[in-house]
Amino acid sequence: MSKPKSKVITVRVVGPLEPYAGQFRRLLAERGYAPLTRVAHLQVMTHLSKWMAARQLAVAELSVARVEEYLGQRRSNGYAAFCTRASLAPLLEVLAAAGAPLNEPDPPVSRVEALLDGYARFLLGERGLAASTTSAYVLRARRFLDGHGHGADLRAVDTAVVTRAVLGEAETLSAGSAQFFVVALRSFLRYCHLAGLIETDLSAASLPVTGRRRSVLPQGISTADARALLKACDRRTAAGRRDYAVILLLMRLGLRAREVAALRLEDIDWRAGTIIVRGKAARLDLLPLPAEVGEAIAAYLRHARPPEVALREVFVRSIAPRAGLTREAIGCLVRRASIRADLTPFGPHRLRHGLACDMVAAGVPLGQIGQVLRHADATSTSIYARVDIDHLRTVARSWPVGGTR
Repeated sequence: MSKPKSKVITVRVVGPLEPYAGQFRRLLAERGYAPLTRVAHLQVMTHLSKWMAARQLAVAELSVARVEEYLGQRRSNGYAAFCTRASLAPLLEVLAAAGAPLNEPDPPVSRVEALLDGYARFLLGERGLAASTTSAYVLRARRFLDGHGHGADLRAVDTAVVTRAVLGEAETLSAGSAQFFVVALRSFLRYCHLAGLIETDLSAASLPVTGRRRSVLPQGISTADARALLKACDRRTAAGRRDYAVILLLMRLGLRAREVAALRLEDIDWRAGTIIVRGKAARLDLLPLPAEVGEAIAAYLRHARPPEVALREVFVRSIAPRAGLTREAIGCLVRRASIRADLTPFGPHRLRHGLACDMVAAGVPLGQIGQVLRHADATSTSIYARVDIDHLRTVARSWPVGGTR
C-alpha cells in the first residue's frame, strides 16, 4: 500500500499583516523554502498578526521590544518552534521593509573599534588583501592594542613597547605563530604612521622571530584516492552533482576554496571554453575550462541548481535559505566526501597540492607550475621543488666514507 501524499494547506493571513502576505510568500519561494516550510512560516505570520490585532497594533508600531514581548508569550504558551528573533528573520525582513521600526540602533563605536575598522578598510582597499587575511591581521592588531594598555591612544608607543609585545608572543606561541604576529604588527604600525597616529614609523622595531617551523612536504592525492573521492559524490542527488563539480574544479584547475565560492555565472564562457578566476588581491585570471569540468558544471546547472534562485554564484546551498557557498562550506564539502570515501579527512587545499605534485612528477618546470597555480611570488612555488626526490638526489653531496684518524 503506497504512502499518502502530503497535502500543502493554504494559509490565509488576517489582521494588520494581511497586506504583506503575498510579498512574504514570494520571499520564501525565492529563498528556496519547501512548500510545507512556507506553510509553517505563514502560520506564524498569522499568529503574530492576530496578536497585533488584539492589541490594536499597526505595522509601524511593531518595534523590537514588541517582537520580544510576542516571543515571550509564544514561549509561555508552550510553543517550541519560532520562538526566537532569528527564526522570524524572513518575516521581520519583510515587515522592516514595510515600515516596522525593527532596525536596532548601532551601539556606540569605541575608539579602538574605529581604529581597527579603518585598518581593515586599508588592508582590503589599499593593500588588496583577502577578507580572511585581513581578519587575521586585525585580530593581532587588537591583541597588540589590548596588551599596550592605552587603547587607541598610541602616543606612548615606542620601540620598547613593540619589543615587549613581540617577546610576549614569542614566549607563549609557536615560532610560526610568533612570526605571523611580527608581520601583522609591522603592517599595523606602518598603517598607524600613515594615518598620523604615530609620528615615527615603528614597523622596523617589530624584529623577526627566529625558530624553525615544522617543515613538511606538500602532500598530494593518489589517482586511486582521487577516483574514490569523486565516486563518493552521489550524482543522483542535487547535492552530489554540485559536490562532484566543485571537487573537479579544485582537482583539475588547482583553485582555492574561496575562488570556487566566488565563481559567478558570468565568469564562464561556454563558447570559448574559458573561466574567469577571482583570486587574491582582486586578481582576475582567464583559464581554460577542461571539458570534463565543464560537463560537470553544466550538469549541475541544468539538473541540480534550483531554477528559481536569482543568485549569480554558480554553487549555492542545497537547503533554504538559498545562498552562495562560502569558503568554509566548500572545505566541509571536501572533508565529508573524503570521509565517505574512507580516506583520511582532508581539506580542499590538498587537491591544489595534488595538482602541483602531479605536474612535478610529469617534469613540468616550477615556473610553469607557478603560472598554473597563479602564485604571485616564486617562493610560493619553490616548496614543490622538495617533492621531486629523484632530482634532489642528483644535487645531494655524497656522504664521506673512509677511516678515521
